[in-house]
Formats: sequence, structure tokens, C-alpha cells
Amino acid sequence: MQSKKLSRRSAIQTFLTGTVSVAAGGLLSSSRSVDKDRRLILKGNINHSVCRWCFSDWSTEELCREAKKIGIRGIDLVGPKDWPVLKKYGLTSSMCNGAELSLTKGWNDPSYHAALVKRYKQMIELVAKAGYKNLICFSGNRNGLDDQAGIKNCLTGLKQILSFAEQHKVILHMELLNSKIDHQDYQCDSTSWGVELSEKLSSENFKLLYDIYHMQINEGDLIRTIQTNHQYIGHYHTAGVPGRNEIDDAQEINYPAVMKAIYATGFKGFVAQEFIPKNRNRKESLRKAIELCDI
Repeated sequence: MQSKKLSRRSAIQTFLTGTVSVAAGGLLSSSRSVDKDRRLILKGNINHSVCRWCFSDWSTEELCREAKKIGIRGIDLVGPKDWPVLKKYGLTSSMCNGAELSLTKGWNDPSYHAALVKRYKQMIELVAKAGYKNLICFSGNRNGLDDQAGIKNCLTGLKQILSFAEQHKVILHMELLNSKIDHQDYQCDSTSWGVELSEKLSSENFKLLYDIYHMQINEGDLIRTIQTNHQYIGHYHTAGVPGRNEIDDAQEINYPAVMKAIYATGFKGFVAQEFIPKNRNRKESLRKAIELCDI
């Protein structure tokens, strides 16, 4: 990692450059073993993935090699230029990106709708052609908008691409981010706001990306919230609170309990690790995170 203070916003913006133009398993034994290559034998209850930007000091090839060793099935937040590498290793692009303008310029601002509609239609076609199905989107910052105005604007914009996404069997996922620490003024910062938008769109091709780290900071009450709203959630992200680092015993979230709650809802999607490793042995940090979440 070049800098421990690397922000997701800057990392994703780097990966976005030129992106648009580039054309549950069975339950195993509760014991976990490792073969001579240190491959974990996972239980199959959780589909594991990892976010590309958190390991930006590795090449995509290096990340894929390590993911394959661990038993990770997908890489999150990658666009078309990286998809051939993922396919080489038999991994899926578990959450595609590249259509968004930024985390702050999103669907709640009508002035961005024309650009977003064009970019999302292009990317939806690419995602579908590649055989993937998940594509991230963002509300954008409030910039003075109240909650209802933000929802209304998102509805107006997203309805312009939702039928297109449905035709191509691509699911749009709006991410829930905290506005308290990392993304001040971001509008989709509560589960209730995201659920209201989801209910009004009323489409199986629009889901929420429930970021456990962000929602612990902004609202807490993780397990009950997941149990109550799981039908609106299509994807999960992890990280340790506070600090967004390893999901170990130095942070406050009980990840095995959260994973058990997710599994109990019948969830079949992906849970992606999105922590910034502090440990110099990043491979071991990633391995331990997967082990911890493999309930």
C-alpha cells in the first residue's frame, strides 16, 4: 500500500479513468483445513469477494492469484479493462463499476442525468456481454436537497435506465455510505432512505449495497436492520470500525454474528472485503478476514 491514508474516492477515481470506453454451495464440515498451497477449504455458505481498490499496490493479476488461493470467488469494483484477468483465473466481477461520474455526483442531481444515462447504458451492455450482473451506482451528495427531493430526483433519473437494465438482466446497486466520517453530505446514508427509494422503484433490478462498515458508523443496529430489510439488499461490504482496517478483535463489529444473520436471510449474493490492511502481511490479513466471515 503506497499510503495508509489512501481514500476509496481517490482510488476508485483512478480505476475509473477510461473505463467506459473499454469496450449456495453445499454445507461442508465445520472444521477448516489448509492444503499444501495454503488454500482454505471454505464452508460454502458465503460467496466471498474482495474490493480491488483496497489492494491497489498489487496488480490485478496478483490480487486474482491470491484470491484464487484463498477461495475467493469474485473481485469487486473493477471495470472492463480488468475483466480478462479475472476470467483467466476463473473469478467473477462481483460488483462492476465505471459508469458512475463519482461518489458525489450522482442520481439525486438532475444536471447529471443525461451523462449518467449515457454512461450507464453503455456499461450495462458491457456488463451483460461479459456475463456479469452487478453494477454499482451512487446517490451523490445532498448539496442542500432534502431527503424527499433527493428520492424524487433519483427516481426520475434511474427510471430512464431501469427497463434497459431489466432487459439486459443487470442489477443496479446503490451503495449506502456514512456521511458522518468518510463521505460527508452523501445522501444515501441510511437504510431507510435506500429502502424508500427501492420501494418506489419496485424492481428486482435495483438493490442496495449494504456496507456494514458505513452503516455501523451512521446507524448501528446492524443485525436487526439486515433481518428487516434483507429483501432490498443485493450485496455487502465489510471493514473494521473504527478505522476501516482489518476486521479483527481490535474493532467493534462482531462479523461472525453479522455473517450468520446474513446467511439466515437466504442471501445468495456476495460479501466483499473492503478493508485497508494495516498489517504489512496483506495476504494474511485477507486470508484471516475470509476465515472470520466463513460461517
